[in-house]
Amino acid sequence: MEIIPAIDIIGGKCVRLTQGDYGQKKEYADNPLEVAKKFEGAGIKRLHLVDLDGAKAKTIVNRAVLENITSHTSLKVDFGGGVQSDETIQMAFDAGASQVTGGSIAVKNPALFEGWLEKHGSEKIILGADAKNRKIAISGWEETTEADVVDFIKDYHAKGARYVICTDVAKDGLLQGPSVDLYREIIQEIPGIRLIASGGVAEVRDLEVLEKIGVFGTIVGKAFYEGRVSLEELATFAD
Repeated sequence: MEIIPAIDIIGGKCVRLTQGDYGQKKEYADNPLEVAKKFEGAGIKRLHLVDLDGAKAKTIVNRAVLENITSHTSLKVDFGGGVQSDETIQMAFDAGASQVTGGSIAVKNPALFEGWLEKHGSEKIILGADAKNRKIAISGWEETTEADVVDFIKDYHAKGARYVICTDVAKDGLLQGPSVDLYREIIQEIPGIRLIASGGVAEVRDLEVLEKIGVFGTIVGKAFYEGRVSLEELATFAD
């Protein structure tokens, strides 16, 4: 299982939100590159980088942070936040992103998202599937759709999506454990999907459980920044 630390950016700084609420923001570091270098030094290969300013502005805002990390580390960066058009996805790839995550866009403009899968290939595009009570949530989780999360992923997998980041909104940032049952269901229902679990990891045991059920990767955010899971513990999964 890949350990994928998260760096969320507001104003060029490394922050975490609770349940996507910009009003519940906590700053952890002024220099995201230094944080990324720590992960790289521990043998971690991937990084989940989210431009929260970009998500709000609906265009990439913190391109310089992405460029800085990709040019000064060997981390494989998946980037999200503000990628809403052919121009912005190209901007992300030009700035060094290995993969780009599209969530709301896959709901609001499926033709554009499918076009990205065709043009850039399934290795470079990650489907973002955020769920609130099993229904797909978009626009910073402020809108809930009628689409069932498993059906949504299944539909896009049939259209060529290979990677999916699934976040249970109810778990995000609360350090209460991940949605293991939901992830297990997705893996069983959609053979071949590379599922990246996101939200709720509170301790090493959570990571062990997720590895056991067969997720491709797990995003770790607040648990690391709050000292609940150490860099050394994350490194044991990177071997």
